[in-house]
Amino acid sequence: MSTFLEAGVSSQTLDALGVLGITDPVPVQAEALPSLLEGRDVVIEAPTGSGKTLAYLIPLVEGIGVPGHGPRALVVTPTRELAMQVDSVFGQLDHGVRTALLYGGVGYHSQNLALKEGVDVVIGTPGRILDMVGRRMLTLSRIEYLVLDEADEMLDAGFAPDVERILGMTWQPQTVLASATMPDWVRRVIESYLHEPLHVKVELEEASRLEHGLLRIPSEAKLETLIRLLRIHDGSAVVFGRTKQGVNRLARDLRRRGVSLAELQGDMNQLMRDRAMAAFREKRVRVLVATNVAARGIDISHIGLVVNYELPDTPQWLVHRVGRTARMGGEGWALTFLCPEDRYAWARLRAGGAPELRELDLDRLLQGEWVYTQEAAPDGDDVAPRDADRRPRRGGRVTAAAH
Repeated sequence: MSTFLEAGVSSQTLDALGVLGITDPVPVQAEALPSLLEGRDVVIEAPTGSGKTLAYLIPLVEGIGVPGHGPRALVVTPTRELAMQVDSVFGQLDHGVRTALLYGGVGYHSQNLALKEGVDVVIGTPGRILDMVGRRMLTLSRIEYLVLDEADEMLDAGFAPDVERILGMTWQPQTVLASATMPDWVRRVIESYLHEPLHVKVELEEASRLEHGLLRIPSEAKLETLIRLLRIHDGSAVVFGRTKQGVNRLARDLRRRGVSLAELQGDMNQLMRDRAMAAFREKRVRVLVATNVAARGIDISHIGLVVNYELPDTPQWLVHRVGRTARMGGEGWALTFLCPEDRYAWARLRAGGAPELRELDLDRLLQGEWVYTQEAAPDGDDVAPRDADRRPRRGGRVTAAAH
């Protein structure tokens, strides 16, 4: 399939896509749409920023066009931010169907009102969806089309019981699982709940436009190095910490040093989170300091740099964090800090499938030059420098030339 028209997309949806400036399908859409429009179960494994959301929303819009007793479609996401983003994209494709956006951290009034008025489509997080079912405000027995977005996190230990309860409340709907990674626990759910699914696996053709380097650094120099790098970089940046308390401390320390930033972590209420994201999205601040809550569901094209200030707990989280930049084939840079005390944690990540990363020359980096000192950093061992592979600075920011 080379065009949306060839897949059988209606003129109304084509017009909506045209308003968004979307004329041709990207690879994941070209692969998935024909089978989804035919009613087949599909597993989509593709990098973040590859177009998965439209790949499953276009069939939803096409199939839900005739009103009926509902809700008839359900999109389940692991985070509030992702649910809100999916709802926003759906609203731009909407044929006038009734929707409800369900997530926790806010009051029930507006969500109750939407459900009472009757909806065709529900988009939300597992906890609030089940909460509404328990309050008898929502039934899932008529769901015809079910999406689990970011399926690897949805089916991880914290969410798996809720997600499987939701699956058990539906009656053999057409099902879509979408994620950047597909670990074993996701495969078990696929075998249990999906019927002969098509597995679409797509890699971005321009993935090489992401430069991801390892920065080995003394613990006492960590904060100062981050501050200097943020001052060199002239675009938007996301800095990831591991815990809510750690992110709060880091944000406080950066503010004291004059860094204008937004903070995003789980102890913040929804209003605070919305304000932080609005400030970052609208470029009123250039830096977002966040936990993994920002590693999924944030589709902001102007993020040029991702910094793993603290290592994530799993290789999958490393993939999702770094996936905030270089989206849809664009340019982007990622830095993973490694202090002496991180040696064993990095070895565990590497053993679990984290990629080999080439080490960066710190002194050159602080001068605005992206320079590798070796082909790949060993799993926590001392580094023996080699001839540097220089990536020059362009336009006043840390950047990287093409290979």
